[in-house]
Amino acid sequence: MSATHPFGAGPRGNIDPILNEVMHALDRLLTDNESTAIDLSSLPFGPGEIEELEEQLGIGEIKAELDALGKSLIRETIYPGVWWLEHRNTDGETAGRYIEITRVPEILKAQDADIGAGLKQLNRRLEPVGDAAVT
Repeated sequence: MSATHPFGAGPRGNIDPILNEVMHALDRLLTDNESTAIDLSSLPFGPGEIEELEEQLGIGEIKAELDALGKSLIRETIYPGVWWLEHRNTDGETAGRYIEITRVPEILKAQDADIGAGLKQLNRRLEPVGDAAVT
C-alpha cells in the first residue's frame, strides 16, 4: 500500500517536505503576514530533485532580473506569493538558490539609502541653473 502524494506519484526525497513547508508558509503569510525563506543551497538534493522541485512549482506571471555582482533571477511560481530566486556570481555559477514565500521578495524592494540618493539626484536636476532660474 503506497501513500498518496498531492504533487506526484511517490516519495521524492526533499521535494515533498519542501512543498509541505511552502504550503504552511503560505498559510502563515496569509494569516500572520509572516514571510519565509528556504535556502535550497543548504539542503542535500539527490540527482534531478532540484529540477523536479522547480518543475513542480512552475513559472508564474512575474519575472525580474537584477545585474549586480552577477545576475539574480527572480520569478513568481504558479503559486502567487511563492518566489524562486537564483543568484549567480560574475562567472555565471549559481551562488545561491532560494524559495521565498512573501508578497514581494526583499531583493526587489528599494532600500532607504537608495531612495535618498535618488531624491538628491532628482533635486539637483530640478535646481534652477544660473540666469535661467525662475523665481
